[in-house]
Amino acid sequence: MKAGFVSIFGRPNAGKSTLLNALMGEKLAIVSPKVQTTRHRIKGILTEPEYQIIFSDTPGIIEPKYKLQEKMMHAVKQALEDTDVALLLVDVNENHEEVNAIFEALRLKVPAIIVINKLDEASEAKKKAVFELFGAKSYCKGLVGISALNKTGLKDLIDAILKLLPENPPFFEGDEMTDLPTRFFCAEMIREKIFYLYQEEIPYHTTVIVNEFKEKSSLIKIAADIIVNRETQKGILLGVGGKMIRQLGTEARKDIEQFLGQKVFLELFVKVRPKWRDNEYMLKEYGYH
Repeated sequence: MKAGFVSIFGRPNAGKSTLLNALMGEKLAIVSPKVQTTRHRIKGILTEPEYQIIFSDTPGIIEPKYKLQEKMMHAVKQALEDTDVALLLVDVNENHEEVNAIFEALRLKVPAIIVINKLDEASEAKKKAVFELFGAKSYCKGLVGISALNKTGLKDLIDAILKLLPENPPFFEGDEMTDLPTRFFCAEMIREKIFYLYQEEIPYHTTVIVNEFKEKSSLIKIAADIIVNRETQKGILLGVGGKMIRQLGTEARKDIEQFLGQKVFLELFVKVRPKWRDNEYMLKEYGYH
C-alpha cells in the first residue's frame, strides 16, 4: 500500500484547481478565469485499493501585497513543508524562464514532477521546447504532459506519482474525499459566483462566511455574510433594486444544491468591514489562519 501527500504548486491560473477537480472526479476547488481565485489550501483524498493520495491545491505563487495574500503564501509554505511529492504545474503558454525561477526559489526538499498543462493549446514546437527546458532541471524527477480541462494524461500523472510515493497505511479511513467542512465549500461556491458575476476589484475585496447551516426535514437553510471593504462595493454587490444579489443567490444556490444533493434555502447579507484584508483579527475570524 502506498499513501502520502502530494501538493500542487504553480503560478496563478496555471490550472491547479482544475487539475485537483479532474483528479478527484469532483468539484472540490472553485475555478474562474480570474487570477488568485484560490485562497486556501484545499485537500482532496483519492483512495484506491492499492494507494491513497492526499492532494493539496494551493494558492498561486505571488509576491504578497497585503496580509490576506501573506496568509495565502503561508498556505503554500505549509504545503511545501509537509508534502511527500510536489507537482509543479506549468501552463505551456507561460513565460517558462520566469516559472523556472519561481520553482528554483521553492528550494524543494522532496521529489518533484513537472506537469505541463494545457497541451491542447500548444504547437508541437512549443511542447518540445517546454519539455526540453524543464526535463533538464535538477529538481525534475518526472515529467508529464496533461490537459486538466480535458482530463487527458491523468493516468500517466498518477503512475508518475506512485513511483515516488512512500509505502504507508492509509491516513484517512472510508470514503472521505476531503478534510474540510461542508460550510467551507458552500462559502466557496458563493465566492466563485462573485468572481464570475462581478468585475475588476470586487472579487478580490470580498470574502464569504457561512453563519448558519441548519438541516431541516425538507431542505437545508444556509445564511452567509459577504464581507466587503467599502460602502460603494456593497452597492455594486447588491445592484440596482437588489438585482445582482438576487442573481448571485440564485446561481450559488443551484451549485450548492447540486453539491449537497438537497434543496437549499440561501440567505445572503452584505457587510462592510473596512480594510479587512489587512486586519489580522478579522482574517482569523474569516478563516485565514
